[in-house]
Amino acid sequence: MNGRERICAAMRRQTPDRVPVMCQLSLGHYFLQTGLPPADIWHDTPTYVEALVMLQRRYDFDGILVNLPGRDPRWREALKLCTKQDSATILHWKNGLTTTCPHDDNPHVAGPDGASLHPFFEELIPEDLYYVDPHDQYGVWPPLNNTNPETFFPAWHEDGIRLACEMTQGKVSIHGEIFSPFSQFMELLDYSNGLMALMEEPEKCHAIFEHLAEGAIALGRRKRAAGADAVLISSAFTGAGFISREHYAEFEQPYLSRIVQGIKKDDGAAIVYLHTCGAIGDRLDLMEQTGIDGLDTLDPPPLGTVELEAAIARLGNRIFIKGNLDPVHSLLNGTVTQVREACHERLSIASPGGAYILSTACSVAPHTSPENIAQLRAAVDEVSQH
Repeated sequence: MNGRERICAAMRRQTPDRVPVMCQLSLGHYFLQTGLPPADIWHDTPTYVEALVMLQRRYDFDGILVNLPGRDPRWREALKLCTKQDSATILHWKNGLTTTCPHDDNPHVAGPDGASLHPFFEELIPEDLYYVDPHDQYGVWPPLNNTNPETFFPAWHEDGIRLACEMTQGKVSIHGEIFSPFSQFMELLDYSNGLMALMEEPEKCHAIFEHLAEGAIALGRRKRAAGADAVLISSAFTGAGFISREHYAEFEQPYLSRIVQGIKKDDGAAIVYLHTCGAIGDRLDLMEQTGIDGLDTLDPPPLGTVELEAAIARLGNRIFIKGNLDPVHSLLNGTVTQVREACHERLSIASPGGAYILSTACSVAPHTSPENIAQLRAAVDEVSQH
């Protein structure tokens, strides 16, 4: 089997020739480990995909998550000038915005004199919203008054997926990412304002989520059409550290269900899975009920509340699972031996069912040692030889 076939088998709850390996690397890790300019990785689609494929090959991963939208090929024409500040590159745009690109973390966009670009909740009109991309070239502010799926997303929006498929020649599983309505909402308003809005004006929040769900469906279908083998719904802010189980059932679950159904409509081969960080042990059943094919992260204690053995007992073989390897205490701060042992522990628990992808729970931290990351594939090889 090649990587694409291997991950496909695991996602369909079949038994591959070995456990697949696929981690989501932080953008900071790409910045530090590829030698490519961080500002170019973030803004230039060919450079970004070059970084993705370079590290996929270095770590021998079976899949790649394309988690940035394709960029306008003419993005450099919008630049006024570039400056340096310590180890960061500052991009000054002709529209008055600035983007600060650290050497080891995600860039961030600010208005004139560093002003925030987050709107006030009172400014939002649900009917004017369609989709909010937190990784847009100019930050999270969404295009307004355009809810037409034929014109909202530009033609180059899925260029990253198309190019990744081309560069890997069908041998590596390519996944696209969309954001849940709740995540879009929190990124748009900034988290504290978003949480307050849930309590103070829940009806308006529901109206907003309904519109954002439609945009997520359209984008998920576009990513499938561009060649993505699976669509990951990123829903990072819905663990117990942010909202209760009751609020999850009210503000997140219904919209996830609608998105999953919408992407799968007329596309029986579509695989849709969910990424949620942190404490999710009390809501695994609610997540499964959305109709997803798999769950990503499954943070173990102390980062989260998911014990892998208990999760498998609870979920059975009804969905595939990906993750549970502690990205901080094991991969970032652990020794090679400790990482290998942690991998073997997960493999001994999860590999017998077949529907498991070995991965860190959340993203690999920027400064994680490449040698530690390499232990994932080494551990799988050791298990396969016995």
